[in-house]
Amino acid sequence: MDTLSYKTVSANKATVVKEWLLVDADGQTLGRLASEVAKVLRGKHKPSFTPHVDCGDNVIIINASNINLTGNKWADKTYIRHTGYPGGQRSLTATELYKKDPSRLVEKAVKGMLPKNKLGAELFRNLKVYADANHGQEAQKPRAINFNDNK
Repeated sequence: MDTLSYKTVSANKATVVKEWLLVDADGQTLGRLASEVAKVLRGKHKPSFTPHVDCGDNVIIINASNINLTGNKWADKTYIRHTGYPGGQRSLTATELYKKDPSRLVEKAVKGMLPKNKLGAELFRNLKVYADANHGQEAQKPRAINFNDNK
């Protein structure tokens, strides 16, 4: 038997096959949706997953304004940032952030589940989030995916 034929195949930018996926966030729980989307963005659902390569798919999330948070998170969950100046710590509750822009709630949840490096920043660019059902990626012919069916 020729043992040279059993080499580990590593994906690279040229060999990765990326597709567009459409996810409907209507009635979904924020954290559960975000973790599944992060796996798809990373490419962990593919047999050719390579940790240091962007081998994930492009994801479009629609109806982000209909997302659910369990428990008392609408009032208790805070999003903290800092302006960079002394005493510049600012915070928003989930309700306040939702009123400003519902899509940012989903974006922050998914971004927090991606790697904190250059690859994570590159993967985050493959995510498009829209508050309503209209999106600008019809030309890419996205395939609808439902994470509830996988369970």
